[in-house]
Amino acid sequence: MTTAALTITPLIVPATLDEANAADFRAYGALNRQICDEQVGLPELAPDAAQMLPDWQDDSDSLDLGFVAREGDEIVGMVTVSFAQESDANAAEIDLLVPAAHWGRGIEEALLDRAEAEGRTRGRSVLQMWTLHRPEEGERMLMPRTGWGRIPATAESDLVASYGYTLEQVERNSEFDLRRDTEPLRDALRAALDAAGPDYRIVEWLLPTPPELRDGYAAVLARLSTDAPSGDMDFVAEVWDADRVIRRDARLTGAGQTVSVVAVEHVPSATLVAYNELLIGADRSGTTHQFGTLVSKNHRGHRLGTIVKCANLLRWRELVPESPVVSTYNAEENRPMLDINEAIGFVPVSYAGAWQKKI
Repeated sequence: MTTAALTITPLIVPATLDEANAADFRAYGALNRQICDEQVGLPELAPDAAQMLPDWQDDSDSLDLGFVAREGDEIVGMVTVSFAQESDANAAEIDLLVPAAHWGRGIEEALLDRAEAEGRTRGRSVLQMWTLHRPEEGERMLMPRTGWGRIPATAESDLVASYGYTLEQVERNSEFDLRRDTEPLRDALRAALDAAGPDYRIVEWLLPTPPELRDGYAAVLARLSTDAPSGDMDFVAEVWDADRVIRRDARLTGAGQTVSVVAVEHVPSATLVAYNELLIGADRSGTTHQFGTLVSKNHRGHRLGTIVKCANLLRWRELVPESPVVSTYNAEENRPMLDINEAIGFVPVSYAGAWQKKI
């Protein structure tokens, strides 16, 4: 029996998913979900092809490249590489997608080699990857350099480690059951608002962001890249302005997605100092994803994280009553945010390992 030679070609980004050349991109969306299902049993962790396409079509803020591995006409794996476009960005972010049926035959190494070569060609000095893990004990448990959290070793984590990557951080993926009684959320929100006092008020909107809020929203979004715990992962300080908010809003809403933002304004300074985002795709019966959540460093200790989370979850129940669950990621060392999650009912369902290699 002979096996067709492995070929690796660039992933085509179509104008629409109905184009004749869109088959590979549709396959990318399906493969992304298949990998999440195989690795942690949560296919909806991954966005579908329609949700991803606007991001791939606009490289203003992040350049995304993909490569498709085939044996004959069969797709046997893919890899993507993302490059932040800030002038001082050092890292290339790699996502390796090889299903279990094709793992262990050299395909994953060939794709990872191709991705690393792309990072080097584009002058990046840091390579980053994320691996998915079930919430269970394994024969070998891996501890990140932060010292917070642990994950069971997998075939992919062994591959990444063999390539010289270091496990820098563990992130917890938690879910909140949207069908549960809302009274505990309402109680927590009332208590947090009382603790915060009159210097803080809630501001909420659906994307696209109203013009008068774009500058303030840009400022608080920029803080996510610098204020959120990230261990020693090399994340560039993102540059945000009103125009970037407009571009991001267009990407997020371009595939029929709905995004709710609840923010807190510091009344004396008239600045946004905390925010929480909830997003769902065109299928309103699917999983809701929490995107950014942040409280600016100089406004922590006023229970603003509880305010934005609880207020947005309550709002979401009215906006999208069909969605059963909210999924979110938090660094294991981010105890203040995990404490809030645990108190209001989020439970861990999977974990991610953040890996990094300097070249």
